[in-house]
Amino acid sequence: MGRRSCCRRPLPVVASLGAALLLLCAAPRALRPAFENKALGSGWFGGERKSPLQLLRELDQGPRSAMAEVHQQRRELLRRACSRHTRRQRLLQPEDLRHVLVDDKHRLLYCYVPKVACTNWKRVLLALRGRGDPGAIPAHEAHEPGLLPSLADFAPAEVNRRLRDYLTFLFVREPFERLASAYRNKLARPHSAAFQRRYGTRIVRRLRPHAQPDALARGHDVRFAEFLAYLLDPRTRRHEPFNEHWERAHALCHPCLVRYDVVGKFETLADDAAFVLHLVGEPGLRFPAPPLRPEKDLTRVQARRLFQDISPFYQRRLFDLYKMDFLLFNYSAPSYLRLQ
Repeated sequence: MGRRSCCRRPLPVVASLGAALLLLCAAPRALRPAFENKALGSGWFGGERKSPLQLLRELDQGPRSAMAEVHQQRRELLRRACSRHTRRQRLLQPEDLRHVLVDDKHRLLYCYVPKVACTNWKRVLLALRGRGDPGAIPAHEAHEPGLLPSLADFAPAEVNRRLRDYLTFLFVREPFERLASAYRNKLARPHSAAFQRRYGTRIVRRLRPHAQPDALARGHDVRFAEFLAYLLDPRTRRHEPFNEHWERAHALCHPCLVRYDVVGKFETLADDAAFVLHLVGEPGLRFPAPPLRPEKDLTRVQARRLFQDISPFYQRRLFDLYKMDFLLFNYSAPSYLRLQ
């Protein structure tokens, strides 16, 4: 069911997969009876190790810790937001699962959202597969295609089984801070030459009259306003989907079609990552430490500075484009926006 085999698979099979997944995600998961020992650290029952999903359900059935309560509330907020803002359910397609990575040994499904610590989460998944200290895994290796299987590559019955039995989690971020981070990392910095050639040159050709030959050839000096205009231009998504670094989180992970057990946030990354790893039950594994200067504080300042020169008209249009991420993941509109 990978990208190549999906093209060879008859359409009715794809439609059947979507229908089966939609029914699965809309129904409660079948769970084993509650275990007697309610301690999170107790990972064994009857000689078998409990899965992360079983441990999470145990926490929900007994007195909740503060972190378990936080994540239960986030699940409920997401469920309500999906019910309120998603008018018509569509069938889940194989490509909707392309960003969902699979760890069969630990029964984990992780939907990665670029610019939300996804490099470190991929390092952690590689470490769980025996690749050593996650902090020592180079970034380029973490993103190497094929090292971590995608849920989209499995047969329908195997997809359903994993969605039913595995812990599913994703991490999200305040949408405009994520967008500012993507712009700075992929278009504004000198080491992003490949992105600048692919996307920067396209933006300059389309949106900058009388551009200099060097800018047309390299795409190295795209302004933030030009980047936003490119996102808002209807031609952009007509030609191809958004790049994953600025695609909306809900369009990558489909949280109203896939039931997520843990919704982590970049703003509480350390606590949320520790909660997931505690459920995994690998006490020696630590999430890679963040930079000395908290990136979340830095990107908030950068986002405010970048948006201050954008007109209220374009701020409103961009907010409307990313509105579902704000609504589904319970983010307020930034105070620096002028949306009236």
